[in-house]
Amino acid sequence: MTSRSGKFSALCLALSVGGGVSALAPVAPAMAQVAAQAAPPADAPQGITLSASDKVWLGKIEKALNSVTTFQAHMQQLDADGKRTTGVVLMQRPGQMRLAYDPPTPLLLVANQGKVVFRDNQLDQTTVIPMERTPLGLLLRQHVSLANDVTITGFQHEGGLVQVTVVRTSSPGDGSLTLVFYDNPVALRSWSVVDAQGRETRVTLFDVKSGISIPAGTFTLPAQPE
Repeated sequence: MTSRSGKFSALCLALSVGGGVSALAPVAPAMAQVAAQAAPPADAPQGITLSASDKVWLGKIEKALNSVTTFQAHMQQLDADGKRTTGVVLMQRPGQMRLAYDPPTPLLLVANQGKVVFRDNQLDQTTVIPMERTPLGLLLRQHVSLANDVTITGFQHEGGLVQVTVVRTSSPGDGSLTLVFYDNPVALRSWSVVDAQGRETRVTLFDVKSGISIPAGTFTLPAQPE
């Protein structure tokens, strides 16, 4: 897609954590246009064999993801078309996130009440995605786990970085989430999401503040289509 509407539907959702902070930031719904359709049956994803050392690192990452329930950061996003945008992301776990893009980008994304609502004010277009159909749903839970209904499809630890890729075991076609951490101390470096159409979005955080008080009404959902 090359139209503005196509680029609107190419944004994704993702989350991250860094050194005791947990963060959320969007990435995209190429999922947006297909979320209302039933996903085709998918074979069980192929997980990787983890060493004892790998499992220790996964434990450290889970601890970081669960250590903070509120978070604010500035972010820079690079989408599948190479376009860079910036914005502010706020998260309150479980289940709430808001991403407001900086002007002139007319986009707003809010996650709450089990859904993700993506608003383009310039196009006067609103897209609603069930939270469980996005990688975001895995990481906005009360307790984040990299086991059980999540399959680890990639793990790498080298050069001072730890990289983990996960999919939802029951619906791997909904997209994958890759988190990249510095290993000493454990702190987020970047993350990327590959959405249901195979489009990748990368996100970088800066000016991170965790454990903050977030004003009431921050996560009020935009008006949605009837």
